[in-house]
Amino acid sequence: MQRAFFFPLIIFSAIAALLLGSISDRPLASSTSMMTAINAAQWGGNVEIHAQNNTFTLISNGIPNHERQAEYIVPNRGVMIPEPDSAHVTADPTVAQDYNFTIPLQPNKSTTPTSTSLGPIGVMISGAVLFNPYEADNRTIAKASNFTLKGSNGEDVPFLDRCNGHPTPRGMYHYHALPSCITQTVDQEGGASHLIGIAFDGFPIYGDRTLNGNKIQPSQLDACNGITSPTPEFPNGIYHYVLLDAQDSTSSIRCFSGQVSRNLSAFIQQNQMPGMMPMTYVATQPTAKEPSS
Repeated sequence: MQRAFFFPLIIFSAIAALLLGSISDRPLASSTSMMTAINAAQWGGNVEIHAQNNTFTLISNGIPNHERQAEYIVPNRGVMIPEPDSAHVTADPTVAQDYNFTIPLQPNKSTTPTSTSLGPIGVMISGAVLFNPYEADNRTIAKASNFTLKGSNGEDVPFLDRCNGHPTPRGMYHYHALPSCITQTVDQEGGASHLIGIAFDGFPIYGDRTLNGNKIQPSQLDACNGITSPTPEFPNGIYHYVLLDAQDSTSSIRCFSGQVSRNLSAFIQQNQMPGMMPMTYVATQPTAKEPSS
């Protein structure tokens, strides 16, 4: 009798485990709902979006659709991490890029996160790209290392502009933290954060406010700067990354929570090579050579 009782119990437990496993493996948003949110975002006029089956292609010239400084600080030749005595001010070197990103519409969380590479890790609605929190040594926090030098008119020129972005010496404009120039155009004061970008693993990127307009604290985020919570585009909740206006590594995405290409390790290596030329980059199978700031 006991054996007859336990046999169906074992079968039931096995079926339940399979069902629970399949639920946990499901994407956190359907491709339809994700594409709807992406299409509804306030993309700059320099961005084109094209949907495929389970991916979408984003084309941009990489020049942000907001104002930039007339001048920026760039490192002296051969310098990896600029400081006041190893950098100089130059006219804004930002130049058009040739971005062509193919990004998954059904992101799934990986069992083990993958460290973000130097160089582009996502694209923002301004058309410019997002970098991780670090400078070229992958240790120095860009936001915490901000400094100023005197420009040609005698005024202070900051290393990071008021949008928490700057161009590389060869012209790739990018952000290292919460870009207020973007959030000010899409969010209401005291209101919720809206979608402001997409990471290369397919998960959306938001500012630092909850659906109720409360400020998100670093302690609420996981190791990758992610959180699962409702947003205006996903009122039932979705896993997404949060950018903070912080002086530490929580300012940007530190690792990918989603499934990324098997070639990501090779891409990281390529990104540490010199040269910042325009590129074509496929997020699911990265092949371009793009270093960090």
